[in-house]
Amino acid sequence: MDVSKRTLVIDTASEACSIALFDGNKELASDHRVMGRGHAERLIPMIEALPDKGRADRILVSLGPGSFTGVRIGIAAARALGVAWGAEVLGYPTLALVAARAWQPTPRPVTVCMNGGHGEWFVQNFTHDSPEGPARSLTPEAAMAAGAHDVIVGNRAQEFAAMFDDNRLALDLLPDASAAHLLHESRFTSDCAPIYGRAPDAKPQASKVPS
Repeated sequence: MDVSKRTLVIDTASEACSIALFDGNKELASDHRVMGRGHAERLIPMIEALPDKGRADRILVSLGPGSFTGVRIGIAAARALGVAWGAEVLGYPTLALVAARAWQPTPRPVTVCMNGGHGEWFVQNFTHDSPEGPARSLTPEAAMAAGAHDVIVGNRAQEFAAMFDDNRLALDLLPDASAAHLLHESRFTSDCAPIYGRAPDAKPQASKVPS
């Protein structure tokens, strides 16, 4: 990360409500709670408990894919704090952060597999620190047909790895804001639009043809 700036990281795209405050690459404080629900009620009090109430020059926020509600909560909070503090607000892909947690001590090819809802998984392959393609929402069967690297990480990694007839390494990981310093600056974007990973559940009604 940019070593010249104090940075607040917000990740609410999964079951975890996760925040971290950095001075450059040095972590000043963090809070990571796996709660399933309740992100909206807990996020701001968690930030206020950080040194200087979390005030920073820059805010990084997870864009998804993940929980539709969680992603929107994080982005809304980041934008509001950015206006209040006059801070730069940047987003990053959630699955890239999960992959980065598996790259210690050195980067390696990994497949990230996270809960996607409706019986599907969010799946994305990474070669070292680069995505091989966009995140996709797949059924378990479709994910298996697409294949995976020898290392699978994420909160559905164990289930995915068990589908293969070999000894793939599975790491049960959630996004953790305290790992954001592992992300390259190229992963950050000023376009903080949510990454949903699949089409909206609601479909527009077909226009009626006049009789």
